[in-house]
Amino acid sequence: MKVALVGNPNTGKSTLFNVLTGLRQKIGNFPGVTVDKKVGFFRLPDGRNVQLLDLPGTYSLYPKSKDETIVFEVLADKKHPVHPDLVIIIADASNLKRNLLLYTQLADLKIPVIIALNMMDMARKGGIDIDVNELSKRLGVQVVPISARQEENIDKLKEAISNASSVALQIDTIEVEALAPELISQIKHELGIANSYAALQIAHQHQNIHFLTARQSQRISELLDQSLFYSQKLQAEETIARYSFINDVLFDAVTIRKEEVIKESISNRIDEVLTHRIWGFTIFFGILFLIFQAIFAWSEFPMTLIENFFVWAAGISRTWLPSGVLADLLIDGVLAGLGGVLIFIPQIAILFAFISILEDTGYMARVTFMMDRIMKKVGLSGKSVVPMIGSLACAVPSIMSTRNIESWKDRIITIMVTPLVSCSARLPVYTLLISLVVPDTKVWGLINMQGLAMMGMYLIGFVSAILVAWIMKQVIRSRERGYFIMELPVYRIPRWSNVALTMYEKVKTFVFEAGKVIIAVSIVLWVLATYGPPGRQAAAQQQYLSQDYVQKYSAEEIQSLQSSAKLENSYAGILGKLIEPSIKPLGFDWKIGIALITSFAAREVFVGTMATIYSVNGDDQQSVRQKMSRARNDTTGQPVFTVAVAWSLMLFYAFAMQCMSTVAIVYRETKSWKWPVIQIVYMTGMAYLAGLIVYQILK
Repeated sequence: MKVALVGNPNTGKSTLFNVLTGLRQKIGNFPGVTVDKKVGFFRLPDGRNVQLLDLPGTYSLYPKSKDETIVFEVLADKKHPVHPDLVIIIADASNLKRNLLLYTQLADLKIPVIIALNMMDMARKGGIDIDVNELSKRLGVQVVPISARQEENIDKLKEAISNASSVALQIDTIEVEALAPELISQIKHELGIANSYAALQIAHQHQNIHFLTARQSQRISELLDQSLFYSQKLQAEETIARYSFINDVLFDAVTIRKEEVIKESISNRIDEVLTHRIWGFTIFFGILFLIFQAIFAWSEFPMTLIENFFVWAAGISRTWLPSGVLADLLIDGVLAGLGGVLIFIPQIAILFAFISILEDTGYMARVTFMMDRIMKKVGLSGKSVVPMIGSLACAVPSIMSTRNIESWKDRIITIMVTPLVSCSARLPVYTLLISLVVPDTKVWGLINMQGLAMMGMYLIGFVSAILVAWIMKQVIRSRERGYFIMELPVYRIPRWSNVALTMYEKVKTFVFEAGKVIIAVSIVLWVLATYGPPGRQAAAQQQYLSQDYVQKYSAEEIQSLQSSAKLENSYAGILGKLIEPSIKPLGFDWKIGIALITSFAAREVFVGTMATIYSVNGDDQQSVRQKMSRARNDTTGQPVFTVAVAWSLMLFYAFAMQCMSTVAIVYRETKSWKWPVIQIVYMTGMAYLAGLIVYQILK
């Protein structure tokens, strides 16, 4: 049984989806379009399995973005691969008038519908009493009062789904054919469809609907010209008629206690402080400070456990596996590379836990609202804030979310600057380098210096994105104007099961998605670092067996020198030496150069590369942090990762486009190689210049 979940943004749709499906979820794309498709599965009381489709949030069937366009396509096209047998409309009981607009449109499409009346607890607190039976009677559909956050009446919702008819029983909400009778009749005849409202929607949206052929779209354009069709005027007439119907329904089914409405809501009083022009930003920075302090303070113990486990695993493997190429590949390649990244799982989990809490409480929406003020000053739409905030997790879905930005200019600029905001893939790089050069000490017994350094790196990303956006605003010319309309949800206590699920999903994605890349890169890198041109490595090692070296160095030191010579004359070493002159002004040696190349696959591969490079040349009983802290420059004998080098490298990764997936998604969203090429050039230039300046100042 296929069921679709439809509703306005901020009605608890995602919460209900998680409650019903739990861990049985998967994310992909709708066929033929780059719009996220979230599908889950659950079982009904009668034993039937349900495939639940979470459609993008929308206020009506008239789309304002590419994501919203897919809602009408899935529901109106019976041949669509995920066309549902039943639709659950999740409506906010505390704002029923606005939410029922979408219901009336679906009702006129004659799709079997159930209304899940969510947030009933909030409605009661707000002085709103809803007669559910009367509402169900007036609308002609099952209405189930629920609280998704409290998991209240979820069993009743499942029973309603079990008892739902496959035939649409709801009443007509408006006289659709009266809006454009002749045109609707012609479209129904041309396309062979029976539903009048579907014909009207096609008249409004035919240029963006994928299930129409080019010939059909052209024919509809001709009909629109003949009938002098004016889309905006008809939409306005339709909306007025729908709200007239909704008002009549609510008059009989909803009672508002006036004494409760008069009182100022708690949410509004909190907003006076949290969205204040001065205190709002002060509190936001304070929250950021606490998050990054916690990332270092809470993660140290589990990170040490993971680090020790991989050191132990390497030692055990070396003992039990027969020595040879396969053992070296598994230990120095796969195990070292994977261990170098999996150590950061605790920090990834903590970061996403905080992000989930901020979203669940409603505070993240306030951050977006406050950032809109800054965006306006640099000439961008406030809608640019959502992708930029989302980039704290990953730039790829954030760039895809720019489809909600109507202005072409604002959308392009947002796409171009979004990767500058530090994503979770940069977290392992920052963590590793900060732990090498920033002391793990506390100022005034509270402020962790490493956490402060981490917060600084994230703020650098935000500030640089805003500055670059302002510069691009002056360069890219367009007459389009953007706007930002956003509904702020009420504050709620976070749903801890939802926070835990988010942590699990993000960590799983990090482990399996990044893990696949890391293992592949580690294997290739191990081969390149182990083998070299015929005879070259043997000749380099042979020089250390001369009498001069034997007398001057111990057997262990000679072995270390030979390992270094073998690595330096491997294919990876030759490649690193080739690019070393260009990166030496930044303080980077050829080993770091190799990491810069491999991490273009994914930023976090830098850590895996360092682990593999130093494992080929190092000690199995040391963690990657220990190996890097003890690494010495072959020429000067000084530590490789000094304060100057570490900060130069962090700034390079803060600005550089070190992510193949981001390049691919920019190309896919812009349909041109022009923009990703410009992005790579300007970001690499910024990264090189920032690294150069910092290194030259600090060295």
